[in-house]
Amino acid sequence: MSLCGFLLRFGLPEFLLLFFAFLLLVCFWAKKDPPNFPPGPPSLPFLGNIFNIESKQPHIYLTKLADVYGNVFCIRLGRHRTVFVSGWKMVKEAIVTQADHFVDRPYSPMVTRIYSGNSGLFFSNGKVWRRQRRFAMSTLRTFGLANSSMEQSICEESRHLQEALEKEKGEPFDPVPLINNAVANIICQIVFGRRFDYTDHNFQSMLRNLTDMAYLEGSIWALLYDAFPAVMKHVPGPHNGIFRSSRSLEASIRAEIERHKLDLDPTNPRDYIDLFLIEEKHSKNRDLGFDEGNLVLCCLDLFLAGSETTSKTLQWGLVYLIKSPHIQAKVQAEIDGVIGPTRHPTMADRPNLPFTDAVIHEIQRVGNVVPLNGLRMAAKDTTLGGYFIPKGTSVMTNLTSVLFDPAEWEKPDSFHPAHFLDAGGRFVRREAFLPFSAGKRACLGEGLARAELFLFFVTLLQKYHFTTLEGVELRGDGVIGATRTPHPFKVYAEAR
Repeated sequence: MSLCGFLLRFGLPEFLLLFFAFLLLVCFWAKKDPPNFPPGPPSLPFLGNIFNIESKQPHIYLTKLADVYGNVFCIRLGRHRTVFVSGWKMVKEAIVTQADHFVDRPYSPMVTRIYSGNSGLFFSNGKVWRRQRRFAMSTLRTFGLANSSMEQSICEESRHLQEALEKEKGEPFDPVPLINNAVANIICQIVFGRRFDYTDHNFQSMLRNLTDMAYLEGSIWALLYDAFPAVMKHVPGPHNGIFRSSRSLEASIRAEIERHKLDLDPTNPRDYIDLFLIEEKHSKNRDLGFDEGNLVLCCLDLFLAGSETTSKTLQWGLVYLIKSPHIQAKVQAEIDGVIGPTRHPTMADRPNLPFTDAVIHEIQRVGNVVPLNGLRMAAKDTTLGGYFIPKGTSVMTNLTSVLFDPAEWEKPDSFHPAHFLDAGGRFVRREAFLPFSAGKRACLGEGLARAELFLFFVTLLQKYHFTTLEGVELRGDGVIGATRTPHPFKVYAEAR
């Protein structure tokens, strides 16, 4: 019987009812879980749990779900299942103990639209990812922490930051653009071989695009795009800003690459781009990602990772020290006693500044700049927390649940630098301190980020006392995207 004949015989309402029942049946069988699969909240047909997630504080919602369903549970984003892993012990099991089982990234329509093929540093898999990660880490060592030049670069950039602060002439100002400028210039020197003036139009455009991407990639719009790509790619909305920003950043990076080609000296590489171009010329295996298209995307990843998280951590540092003036005063007293008011700090000073080091670590913990880790994918059938995880299942470890795990931290919800001090006031490392993640996908620039945080932080507190507008209470809840950002605030920077 034809469709027209069916409608004439039974009517449109009956057809729609039958069609809807058929869709529900398909949906039921599609979402049917294998035996011993992780539990989770009830979900809507086709939509899953995507509209249950709190858009402003999704990491809090997901952490609370663990209280109901356990530290390994499943939610559905559209038709796709994602297993969430919470708490230090279970997160460690997933990304450290079973690192080989959960090292790959799953397919993402949004990522694929930006990173065509198996490309970039963060979203590639297999031999391309392994080779490009080793190459990037080697470059960071060569132009970063393997010699004292990077310390000198950070100290020099601190001087530019001070000059910018002095131009505010004691008036309240937004510290975010200045911190963004200073931090971004460090990774720019490694990747592009140069720093940019804070007034450089192209530099500011790159930073704006970077901020937009970081916010939108962690928004509900990104979740909607990945859940319903066939629809969302035709729908106007904020999610399209991700692609506009990425295209603009890629164009700026390509211009830098072309500039490098003009005076490339294979015997004297200046930065990451030079080394990559030299490797591309001599590489015999094109399957390892040494081509110009991948160079653009790798630079994009390094620029994003090397700017966004460190800058946000320093911003949170100002928030917490303004909210806790007694801690700010104690940090400054320790700096005065060890370094004094004029000498530039060095990384060699860190062991002699245990309280300052503890405060920086506590800022990273409570600041919680990356609330949710990047998605992983089960490489084979395995078990986690006693549950069966089939091959190909998307898995996300909740870093918020680790940094605020009540089983690991004495005062998880308080800004409490003593978390990183022993009874004698000596600095102590904590295993559950995971702002850089852990395992094989841990942040490849962790060493550089630690140096930047220490040197910028100490220099700022050595030179300035920070307060905010009278009667203003700075907020601690943050704006959530791919990173967690303080709400807009203004500060006074009083020269000490």
